[in-house]
Amino acid sequence: MRKRLRQRFERAPLEGAVDHIRVVGLSAEEHASLAALLGRAQRRSKSLQIDVHRVDADLRRAGIATSLRDALEKLDGPILHLAGVRLRLQGLWSGVVNGCSHPGLARLLLTPEGIGLLKRLARQDAIAAAKLCRCAEEVLRRLPAKGITRSQLAADVLGDAHALDNGRGAAALVLAVLRQTATPALDAAAPIADEDGETVRKSRGDVVLEPAASAERIRETWARAGVLVNELARPALFLNLPTNGTESDRWPLGEPAYASLRSLLRSPPRWDVAGRDVYVCENPNLLAIAADRWAAGCAPLVCTDGMPAAAQRCVLAQLALAGARLRYHGDFDWPGLRIGNQVMREHGAEPWRFGALDYIAAVRTASGLTHPLGGNPVEASWDGALTLAMREHRVAIAEEALAASLLQDLDDR
Repeated sequence: MRKRLRQRFERAPLEGAVDHIRVVGLSAEEHASLAALLGRAQRRSKSLQIDVHRVDADLRRAGIATSLRDALEKLDGPILHLAGVRLRLQGLWSGVVNGCSHPGLARLLLTPEGIGLLKRLARQDAIAAAKLCRCAEEVLRRLPAKGITRSQLAADVLGDAHALDNGRGAAALVLAVLRQTATPALDAAAPIADEDGETVRKSRGDVVLEPAASAERIRETWARAGVLVNELARPALFLNLPTNGTESDRWPLGEPAYASLRSLLRSPPRWDVAGRDVYVCENPNLLAIAADRWAAGCAPLVCTDGMPAAAQRCVLAQLALAGARLRYHGDFDWPGLRIGNQVMREHGAEPWRFGALDYIAAVRTASGLTHPLGGNPVEASWDGALTLAMREHRVAIAEEALAASLLQDLDDR
């Protein structure tokens, strides 16, 4: 009974006093107890209305308590006024948001998702949240960077080399802002989540779908802002990409070359590709075949090595910015189409022998090099007829199986 009375005080309006309390669903025993307290006659009823002011006066006169609320608090502890608590909390969190000076962070916290993230990271503690925001702002003011390592950035700005490690609150907040405020200037290595919210990694025909919030995506997001995380992983593979001036000796013509994300961000090459076709393939084997066939006479060729990671995306973005016409070809399978959607959407690439007519011709001529097409269909953004043709024939064709026709275009002698 005391619990039910306390709830009525807890749920009182913000500015309203509790004048009456109607208690319903009473047992005979409960009705008798309340009637005795109020000096009311007992009767068969499951409800009773309490005049709070009268009970307050009776309790004061008897010297027991100053009010009914006071009596309940003496028996069972303080009663929280929920509306008042909510108002105070709103004031505290408004102060946290209003105290943010970085525009990207301020915009994030004005969204339900953003403020929800902050509250989870701070465990609903507004003081801890304010501290997190200050740390995030200090980091964001240093971005975009030019190839600084994440640990060095954390040590320089926050005094702790691990303060921006995966799972740390400041890192999660900074990443959320970077994903929200992506701009062309920072788009050298955007997150690799595809249109279905999944990332794709391919290796020798095996496809592994990974959560979009994986460590790979985190690394990509930092790279987009010029921050290196495991900067030597998955370097970009290419052949005969021309550069200006003294950089011509950096990667000798005729031989496949690698560039790490570290070198691409710290010493961006001056690509000499304005107005030129630069071919983009999905599989390293095709690049090796092209190098063996044409050597220094091969047209510029870049390999995404499956879904492009940070280094590959950085190269493609730099080439597009330098005026290259990117032309893409990949495997004729569903993951290959998904990768094609990503490359064409983000880097403005055009299909290179990668349409419905090319697929149908390949089905007829490469019958010994095909395998059954499995998995969920993917719509090719550049050619809807390609998806229809693949659903009809249910045949997957690896890029290397089409090397003969692709090599014709790569002959740049």
